[in-house]
Amino acid sequence: MAIEKWLAITSVGLFAMFAGEMISVYNFMINVPEEFGPVFSADPKILQFISIGVAPAGILSAVAFIMSRQYGSKQIGGLIIVGGIILFSGMIVSYSMIDKIDDAYLTDSVRYIPILFMFLSFPVIVVGTYLMKHSKRRPKKEYF
Repeated sequence: MAIEKWLAITSVGLFAMFAGEMISVYNFMINVPEEFGPVFSADPKILQFISIGVAPAGILSAVAFIMSRQYGSKQIGGLIIVGGIILFSGMIVSYSMIDKIDDAYLTDSVRYIPILFMFLSFPVIVVGTYLMKHSKRRPKKEYF
C-alpha cells in the first residue's frame, strides 16, 4: 500500500477517536459523579480532544488528498468520505446529548463545537468525492 492510503486509514481512525471522545465526555457530563461537583469544566477536555483527534485527522486527510489528487483514487477518496461521515455522525450524537446535560456544565464550547464540526465534515466529504470522481487522463497518442 502506498503511503497516502495509510494516511487516509489513520485519518479515519482519528476521526472515529474524536467522535468517541466527544460522545464520552458528553455522556460524562450527563452522569457526573457527586465527588466532582460543579467544579468540572469540559472546555479544557474538548480543546484537548480537538488537538489530539480532529486536527491531526484533518491534516492527514489533506496530505492524503494532496498526494493523490494528480491521479485520483477511489480507495483514498472512499476512506476520506468515511472519515467525514464518522465525524458528522459523531457530532450528531454529541449534539443530541446536549439537552440532557445539566445547565451548570453547559458552556459555549459544549453547545457549539458539535455544530462547528458538523459543518466542517462537509468539506471532508467533498474532497473525498472529488478524489473518487477524478481519474487520470490518458495522454494522447501521437501517430505521426
